[in-house]
Amino acid sequence: MNETTITSGRMNLGVDPVLHAWGWEIPLYLFLGGLTAGILFFSAIFYLRGKEDVFRAGIKVAPMWVPPLLAIGLVALMLDLSHKLYFWKLYTTIRWESPMSWGAWTLGIIFPISMAWAATWMKDVFPNWDWKFPIVEKTIELLIKYRRWMAWSLIVLAAILGMYTGILLSAFNARPFWNTSILGPLFLVSGLSTGAAFVMLFSKNEQERKRYSQVDMVLIGVEIFLIIHLFMGFLASTSVHIQAAELFLGGPYTAVFWVFVVGLGLAFPLIVEIMELKGIHIPAKLPAIMVLTGGLILRFIVVDAGQSSRWLYKFME
Repeated sequence: MNETTITSGRMNLGVDPVLHAWGWEIPLYLFLGGLTAGILFFSAIFYLRGKEDVFRAGIKVAPMWVPPLLAIGLVALMLDLSHKLYFWKLYTTIRWESPMSWGAWTLGIIFPISMAWAATWMKDVFPNWDWKFPIVEKTIELLIKYRRWMAWSLIVLAAILGMYTGILLSAFNARPFWNTSILGPLFLVSGLSTGAAFVMLFSKNEQERKRYSQVDMVLIGVEIFLIIHLFMGFLASTSVHIQAAELFLGGPYTAVFWVFVVGLGLAFPLIVEIMELKGIHIPAKLPAIMVLTGGLILRFIVVDAGQSSRWLYKFME
C-alpha cells in the first residue's frame, strides 16, 4: 500500500470544483450597507448643524429610502445564507472579536432607528400625511423630541456599518487580496461618497448640491489615496500579495477596475464636480450617477477578485 500525503484541502471533492462562491448577493449587500450608512451619516451630521430647512433632501428625503434599501440588502444576504432559518443565533451572543457579530448587532440596532428617524420627517416631506392611528401619532411626536439623541447614535452606528462592510472581507485571512486593513476605511469612505451622491440625485437646492459636491470631492480624493496605498501595501508584502495585486496590474481585473471604478467612478466625477464649482454648467445628476455606479462595481470586483486570490499559487503552477 502506497502512503498518500494530502498537502491541500483542495484535493477534497467537496472543495473543487463545487466550492461555494459568493455571487451577486454579497456585493449588493455590501453596497447597500455602505450607501445607507452614508445617507444616515450626513443626514444626522447636517441636522445637528441646524441645516434641516436648507438641506431638505439630505436630512429629510434621502433617509426615507434607507429602510427599504437596507431591507433589500438583508434579503440579498439571506438568499446567500446556507442555513437561513438559523440567522437568529447571531443575536444570542456578542463576540467582540467577530466582524459578523458586530455587523449583525449594528444592523439590528440601526434598522429600527433608521425607520424612526425617517418617520419623524414624514409630515415635513408630506404635509397631508395621516398616520391613521392616534397611538402612532403620539409615538412619532415623542420621537421628534429625541431627534438629537437619534442623530448622535446614527453617526456612530453609520460609521460602524460603513466600516464593517470592508472589515467583513478583510477578516478572511485566507484570501490575500482581502487580507488588508485598508478595506475597512476604503469601504467606509466609498459608502459616504455614494451616500453624498445619492442625495445629489434628489436635491433641488443649489446650495445643498454644492455642499454635497464639495464633500464628495474630498471623499473621492481620500478614496483614491486609499486605493493607491492598498496596492503599495500589496506590492511591498509577500509574493502572494504581490500576485493578488497583479490581478489588477495587468491581470483579468485591470481594465474593468481602472476604467470603470477609478476612471469613470472616481476621476471623471471629480473632474466634473470641479468644473461645476468653477461655474461650468454640468448636469448635476451625471457625477452622482457615476459615483453610485463606480461604488457598486467596486464591491463586485473586490468580492470576486478576493475569491480569485489564494495562498496556493506556488502549488497550483
